[in-house]
Amino acid sequence: MATIRLETAADTAACDAIVAAAFGPGRYAKTAYRLREGVKPVAALSYVALEDARIVGTVRYWPVMIGGQAALMLGPIAIVADRQGQGIALALMNTSLAAAREAGHRAVVLVGDEPYYARAGFKRIAPAGRITMPGPVDLSRVLGLALVEGALDAMAGEIRKARLDEAIAVPGCALGVRAG
Repeated sequence: MATIRLETAADTAACDAIVAAAFGPGRYAKTAYRLREGVKPVAALSYVALEDARIVGTVRYWPVMIGGQAALMLGPIAIVADRQGQGIALALMNTSLAAAREAGHRAVVLVGDEPYYARAGFKRIAPAGRITMPGPVDLSRVLGLALVEGALDAMAGEIRKARLDEAIAVPGCALGVRAG
C-alpha cells in the first residue's frame, strides 16, 4: 500500500503532471478550476501518495466561502493510471479529511460523482440549489461533507474564492487583478 505524507514544494511538478494526465487541458474551463485560479491550495491539507519513492497520487484543498462562511473545496484528487482502483484515492481523502477536522475546518465541498465520493462520507447537498457555484455546473454533482456536526446544514449561497494569492491574467487587459 502507498505511504501518505504532506506534499512538499519538491512534489509540485509531479503532482501537476498527475493531475494533467488525469483531467487533461479541458479542466481549466470547469467552474471548480475558476475557483482555484489565483489561489494557493491549503498546504497543510495537500497530500501525496508514494510507492517506492514514486508519487502515485495527489489531493489538494482550496479555501472558499459559502454565503459568508469559510469552507474547503476538495480537488483535484488524482491517481496515476497504473495505480487506479487500489484504494489510494480513498486513503488520501481519509488522511486529509482527518487533518482538516483536526485543524478545525468545518465543511468541505466538491464537484464529483456521489457514488465515488460517498466512500469518504460526501453526499449531495439538499435541497438542490441551497449551495451553488458561479458558472455552469450540474448541481446534482455538488457534494458536501460536514466536518463538524451540522456545519454544512448552516451554509447556503454561492461558493466563492476566499482570497486571491496571485495575480490573475485578464484577457485583453495589460494589468492582472491582485488582492490587496
